[in-house]
Amino acid sequence: MGKKTSGKNQLRSEAEACLAGSLPAKTAARSAEELLHELQVHQIELEMQNEELRRAQEALEKSRDHYVEFFDFAPVGYITLDEKGVITEINLTASTLLGVDRNKLLHQRLAVFIAPGDTGNWHSYFSDVLKQDNKLTCELDFRCGRPGFHGRLDCLRVHGEDKAPLVRIVLTDITERKRTDEVVREQEEFFRMIAESTDDFIAVLDLEGRRIYNSPSYARLFGGTEHLQGTDSFAEIHPEDREHIRHVFRKTVQEGIGLRADFRFVLEDGNIRYMESRGGLIRNDLGHPLRVVVVSRDVTERKLVEEKIRNLAFHDALTSLPNRRLLMDRLVQSMIAGKRSGRFGAVLFIDLDNFKPLNDLHGHAAGDLLLVEAAHRIAGCVRAADTVSRFGGDEFVVLLEELDTDRSRSIAVAGSIAEKIRIALADPYSLSVKQEGKTETRVTHRCTSSIGVELFLDHEMGTDDIIRRADFAMYQAKLAGRDSIRFFDPNLQPMLTGCCEQDEGRETL
Repeated sequence: MGKKTSGKNQLRSEAEACLAGSLPAKTAARSAEELLHELQVHQIELEMQNEELRRAQEALEKSRDHYVEFFDFAPVGYITLDEKGVITEINLTASTLLGVDRNKLLHQRLAVFIAPGDTGNWHSYFSDVLKQDNKLTCELDFRCGRPGFHGRLDCLRVHGEDKAPLVRIVLTDITERKRTDEVVREQEEFFRMIAESTDDFIAVLDLEGRRIYNSPSYARLFGGTEHLQGTDSFAEIHPEDREHIRHVFRKTVQEGIGLRADFRFVLEDGNIRYMESRGGLIRNDLGHPLRVVVVSRDVTERKLVEEKIRNLAFHDALTSLPNRRLLMDRLVQSMIAGKRSGRFGAVLFIDLDNFKPLNDLHGHAAGDLLLVEAAHRIAGCVRAADTVSRFGGDEFVVLLEELDTDRSRSIAVAGSIAEKIRIALADPYSLSVKQEGKTETRVTHRCTSSIGVELFLDHEMGTDDIIRRADFAMYQAKLAGRDSIRFFDPNLQPMLTGCCEQDEGRETL
């Protein structure tokens, strides 16, 4: 730039000298040519500068247009207020939210468009904004020319060119979010009411099975619910059921399908409750597993009733011994087991001697007491794996399983147990009998037994045949004088059918 200025000064001096005629003609001609050339160069430079200035002006205008577009059509509203809360600047989005033409909004107070219930909050909030340099946020209801909306205001105090405070506001319509929040709140309240009023056990678990929420009903199991959050929901499940329930839980998380599961819940005092549950998977907005809701029901009472019904179906109501149906089922299972092991089994058919006179003299109440005592005595003579059943009336059947692979040794074991039973049943019975309208009396009665025994192995004969042979052997014991034991004699097979037809008369023997 210094060189250009020096050249221009020199050129000017030469031009002045040329005009004054103080330069030689040749020199003056050369100076005029150089002057003309230099003027042309400066003209080109000036034109280039003008072009750059024009382009800069266009870029500035384009940038301003872009700014105006971004400002006006931003997805949020932009508002500038002076220190009195008057609108000095507002974009198109904000004016659309307020439902008023932009030109009519300028120089109006923003408070005019705030719902009456929130104007007090606005004035307090605006006063705080003017006192701080930090951004402050609040949420207000707006009521204006369009349907009202709920807005969030992010406000920041700045200073204008005249140092006067201004407040820049970003206004966001959060009506839909508020509606969603309200729906969620209502759903949570609805869920809470259900959870707190139902007797079922409702648990919300994370994807590892840790407890997030437990309904108040869990207090019946744990004595409270405050300490449950974050604990392992599988810890109190019976060890034999735990892995199955873990598998059901994992399958629910992986497949999103709620599965029904039954399990035993162990209380702190060791008591067991029977539970029935079903889980459901909750997903997030992207469809990814978030948590699991499990609804459980205490079905202990139902289980006890079902067990009672099952006992009634398979056990004798008076003695609680297995009945004929259960006996026959166990006999089939014993025959199957004997086929695998090669061990003999045996059936003892027991009939009480001299039982009918007790009923005739003292009534059925006395007879029932004797039957209960007889059942107790028989059960005390057999092994844990054996079955004692009441076959009907004063008849009992004992199933001895897995005796021995040798027939002789099996006969010896069966005979030993039968003799033990015979001796136990032969002891006198002392019964406390209370008849209707009379005082309780003590009755002593002697009642022996006749016992028939039949051995079996594999499926050499059917279950009915085994029972029939033992029954026939018992009949032979009665004919031999009662209070005795007889094994079935295959040589007497031809007599079996005829003698069994006389069953109804056996009690008189």
